[in-house]
Amino acid sequence: MKSILIKDTTKEEREQIVAESIGNISGSCDGCMGGLADMYQPYIDGLKEIRDINMEFRAHYESGIEGPEKETCGYMR
Repeated sequence: MKSILIKDTTKEEREQIVAESIGNISGSCDGCMGGLADMYQPYIDGLKEIRDINMEFRAHYESGIEGPEKETCGYMR
């Protein structure tokens, strides 16, 4: 497998890496794929490694689903 680091790729190769990784951007029905492609533009431009973009995305991700609330067992008085 060839390296995907910025120092080892050209801009054209990085565009191809992102396009192949994301898939068919124009085939999305809800318009979210365009935003996903934009998220990787700093990688394509050679400004940020793809791993850094992915780590930032995961760090800011919130599901919007509330987790279960912790309750006591009932034996504590």
